[in-house]
Amino acid sequence: MNDSFVCSKDLKITLYKNPDKVTLFSLNNPVVEREFVLQCDVHDAAPVQNLTVKWYKDNEMIKTDSFLNTSKTPVTESSHLTVNVSRGDNGAEIRCEAQLDFGPNGPKPPPVSETKVISVQYAPEFGNNSLDVYLTEGDDVTLSCDAEANPPPHFHWTRDGVNMMENTKNLNVTQVNVSAEYTCTASNYLGRTNKSISIHVIKEVMRAPAVPVTTAVPPTVCPLTLTPGEVVVRFGDRASVNCSTSALDAVGMGWEASVNGSRFEEPPSVTWTVENLQAWSIKPKCYVTLRNNHQCFTVPNITLYKTPDAVSVSAETPGPMVEGVQHLLRCDIISVAPVRNLRVTWTMGEENYGEEVFNDTSETPVNKTSLLRVTPTRDHNGKLFKCNAELHLGPKGPATVPTMSSKPYTAVVHYKPRMQDCPSTSTGVEHYFRLEMLSCKADGNPPPTVHWYHEGQLIHPSEPLSRAHSGKYTAVLSNELSSTNTSVDITFEYGPSFTCGDRYEVMENGKARMECEPEGIPAPIMTWWMMDGAVKVPPQRWTRRDSGKYVLRATNQHGTANHTLDLDVLFAPEFKEGNHSQEVTPGQDVTFACSAEGNPVPEIKWQFSPVENARETTRGRQKDVSVTGATSTNAGVYICVATNRVGSVSRSVTLMMKGKRGRLNSNFWWYLIVCLLALLLIFVVITLCKRRKKHGQYSFIPPAKEGSGIPLTTTSGGDKA
Repeated sequence: MNDSFVCSKDLKITLYKNPDKVTLFSLNNPVVEREFVLQCDVHDAAPVQNLTVKWYKDNEMIKTDSFLNTSKTPVTESSHLTVNVSRGDNGAEIRCEAQLDFGPNGPKPPPVSETKVISVQYAPEFGNNSLDVYLTEGDDVTLSCDAEANPPPHFHWTRDGVNMMENTKNLNVTQVNVSAEYTCTASNYLGRTNKSISIHVIKEVMRAPAVPVTTAVPPTVCPLTLTPGEVVVRFGDRASVNCSTSALDAVGMGWEASVNGSRFEEPPSVTWTVENLQAWSIKPKCYVTLRNNHQCFTVPNITLYKTPDAVSVSAETPGPMVEGVQHLLRCDIISVAPVRNLRVTWTMGEENYGEEVFNDTSETPVNKTSLLRVTPTRDHNGKLFKCNAELHLGPKGPATVPTMSSKPYTAVVHYKPRMQDCPSTSTGVEHYFRLEMLSCKADGNPPPTVHWYHEGQLIHPSEPLSRAHSGKYTAVLSNELSSTNTSVDITFEYGPSFTCGDRYEVMENGKARMECEPEGIPAPIMTWWMMDGAVKVPPQRWTRRDSGKYVLRATNQHGTANHTLDLDVLFAPEFKEGNHSQEVTPGQDVTFACSAEGNPVPEIKWQFSPVENARETTRGRQKDVSVTGATSTNAGVYICVATNRVGSVSRSVTLMMKGKRGRLNSNFWWYLIVCLLALLLIFVVITLCKRRKKHGQYSFIPPAKEGSGIPLTTTSGGDKA
């Protein structure tokens, strides 16, 4: 703006990159009628905090996702959608759309999206599970097995319980001359269902010419009843079915079976029994013969089952599992029948992990294999996987589903190392604390090696550490998959200690500055003790009475330290009893004494006009001026000056001669002028000295901590610090 004022403003720049592509896929394959998860990967977008992912189902938005990652460089992020699907969702379109949003005033990059059509797999289902068809004897008919399923079902037909070879959706029946019941079974790997179609043949003689077929009298059916009508029996067990007739004109009935031939018995009932059923293809027929030689039969629905000889789990993929890498487990079921009733379930611990059914129509024992795809995490390590082979035989089967389980397969998962339960900061007692005392736990498989470093130096975890080692410690963990590191800031605690001098000087009535603080962590509490054992609370300002010897005691949770200290309180000189001006006669002797107190001991000097009969003498700390045979030349002002390094004081007395007033007065005024000039000179010198002391370089120290006493200024050899 001008030579003395410059201002600036930072320009906010957002560098963005539109995603390269969007990848949409299902985490559940195949997609069946249940909850499934879709994952949408957005590749190389920046900045990701401006990224929005929208999910659509048939162009209807169902979810919005955003991201907290603050990275400014391109990254790949994933969004997940969990939905429940049914067969009605088959063919629905799911779209994942990623777009960078910079607000109403920002750029509007085009969205990047991918669309997938859901193919929902579901078990067969009939619109109507039973149907009655009325025909005239000799007519043709096409029966339809119109089941909906994905994948498309496999069809199987039976006529009055007898298997037919046709494997087709539509069954053509020609020249129908007897009533019968056709059963269509539609099955895929997700399940099976039956549809019964009853054909009723109306003989020509039974039709009234004027009555439509739909109102004709129901035809005569085979008058046989099977008890039970459906039999589920384990291979080698006993099987028995009773066949009875309600026909009054029955002349005979019997069973025709490959295992025990055929017998003709008298009505009204006959029983088929096998003590040890082992014939997989057995289809016994119960028949009845009426007096008009008409004969009909019915076949019981018999399911012969066999539990597996063995069930075992092994690894299809060689080697141990690796975290994040898909692994295949194989379940082998040996010699089981019938396979269409087999359901294989996988468990991990108590958790269901998957299941599989089969569309194999074989009635005899076969070997089957089920594969489980696992993408393991570190939590899978040590988990027990089991494979269970279950035969679901319907309501006529055993009350408890026959099940055989494999021995547990223990998953061994290799995963990258990491440090668990490791604090970011820690404290320890010096010379005692070791790194192995930290709560840090290294996790990884194979077990990782751990090395600790401090300032680039390798530290053994069992080595005791001291305060000199305080700082940041880094643990480096490595195994064959990866390496990582974590850091801990460690502070070492220790007992109190003193490093200050033994003697300190302070100024009276001044705030002391004494650098005698104890070291220690936690910060020690300091107490002053006098030599007589009394506790001393340091005053706010020192007095001369506080001089003496003290013991400083510092204490924290790790110990106590003592330090002996001589404290010397300095003060400026002060005169003791003073002299008074005197008037003497000529020839008279006179003495003026001068003494002062101070710390340090003051230096005393007299200022007067030098004459032969006046001299100074010293007695201890007192200095005298003695005049022998006073004359007029001795008359005048005598000044005593007491000085130490704290300050200076002065006082004066006057010697007057009797009998010579005029001369005395003249001399008096002369000496008075000289004394005033001397005092003025002393005042100027003291002022200059004080100004010189105030100017210069100072070091400011912070106030003493609470409980540490008043700081003092260290002196050495009597010099002021």
